Amino acid sequence: MITYYFRTIKDTELKKLDAVRTGVWVHAESPTPEEIKKLQADFGLDEDIMEDAEDFFEVPRLEKSDGGTYFFTRYPYREIKEDSETAPLLIIMGESFVLTVALRPVPFLERFFTGKEAVVTTQKAKFFILMVEALTHSYDSELIKLRKAVQKERVRLTKIGMKGIERLVQYESRLNSMVDALVPTNAWLQQVPKGNYMQLFADDIDDMEDIIIANNQVVNQARSILKTIQNMRGGIEAIMTSRLNNSLSILTVLTILLTVPLVIASFYGMNITLPLQDSPFAFFYILAANGVILAILVWFFQKKGWF
Repeated sequence: MITYYFRTIKDTELKKLDAVRTGVWVHAESPTPEEIKKLQADFGLDEDIMEDAEDFFEVPRLEKSDGGTYFFTRYPYREIKEDSETAPLLIIMGESFVLTVALRPVPFLERFFTGKEAVVTTQKAKFFILMVEALTHSYDSELIKLRKAVQKERVRLTKIGMKGIERLVQYESRLNSMVDALVPTNAWLQQVPKGNYMQLFADDIDDMEDIIIANNQVVNQARSILKTIQNMRGGIEAIMTSRLNNSLSILTVLTILLTVPLVIASFYGMNITLPLQDSPFAFFYILAANGVILAILVWFFQKKGWF
């Protein structure tokens, strides 16, 4: 679906338009191939790049071509169907328009649609900065949630089970997806303040530099959480090895304890003369002997810490 938005500095709210005009913000969400072709024709966009915009796994990059400057990025979005933790977003800065193309809903843009954050579409550079800033904040919010979740697993590490291990694997996958999206995005962010891709004023450059710093901090935060998970994995391996050794020790002890009565019973199954074989209390004597021997073995194993 294609929607046209417009607001000048004098307007009190973001308005929807029925047609294109100078200073418009065009947002295409889950566009069809026909809508992509329409956008390409209406704004003179690069055909090959617009085909890339239809690829869910498109990587972040920056290109300057027909129709304007193309900023490919990715934002946090859990897509079960595609088994992905991020979704693509294309921001096109044209001469008289701003165009965003998203294959999935973009939660951080809702603040602009609903008016929670004022945006002036005719001020393209400032609008672009607001979008990139919101993108960085969306990653920061997700990382705060992930850090808390990982910390919970860390607290109960000694009692962690298979479900806890599976959750850690999921967290690690999400973090790797975010880092894979953030690093190339940060690479093109650093090119923007140089002024080769859009006109920026001094305060705009300062804002972009602040966003670059924030984005670097987000990347470092994601890597820090990943390192925590890797350290936890080492602890889990040690705990699992210890549990396995304990289980083997218990099985060994049980095997020995069960072997003693079997050995004694096997003697009395032979056709040879044995002590107490004619005594009416032989069975009870044998039980008592087994009990004493087993008690001594249990005491010995407990003293050694095997049982």
